Amino acid sequence: MTLEHKFCQLGAVVTVTDGAIISGYASLFGRSDQGGDTVEMGAYKASLAKGRSIKMLWQHDPAQPIGVWDEVREDAKGLWVKGRLLTDVAKGREAAALIEAGAIDGLSIGYRTVKARKDDKGGRLLSELELWEVSLVTFPMLPDARVAAKGDDPAATMMRDLAAAFQDARRTMART
Repeated sequence: MTLEHKFCQLGAVVTVTDGAIISGYASLFGRSDQGGDTVEMGAYKASLAKGRSIKMLWQHDPAQPIGVWDEVREDAKGLWVKGRLLTDVAKGREAAALIEAGAIDGLSIGYRTVKARKDDKGGRLLSELELWEVSLVTFPMLPDARVAAKGDDPAATMMRDLAAAFQDARRTMART
């Protein structure tokens, strides 16, 4: 069995609080990644229904678990995760420090494709995935997904992202 990976970017302003609680989107529905794959709504439903523990890894390395995902669920936007970096583990402490400093800003899912079909542009539409792990990574393929600070819910994250987008647009317009 070969696992595939999808990368998502964490938020630009990420804080790690209470030792290392993080949350956000590991995958977004309907967004084509840099490899041309698009995850469809409901793609994780069957996998999540099995109740299997989804691992939190460092850079997809199965020898380096760095925390625990306490919540993994689909909503209308994508695959939302919330978990704890284990700061008793050296790599967990390192991950917390790197996220807080802004040096690490990516999430990536490790999965096996169960059902997919080609779209009209030659990319894949992924309709069913078997989710194995969500990793903290350096380089994301899907830059639209974000991780938020502890306690943020998806609606609050969306509003913060929208405000950041307006701020970026204002800066861009000021330069022209």
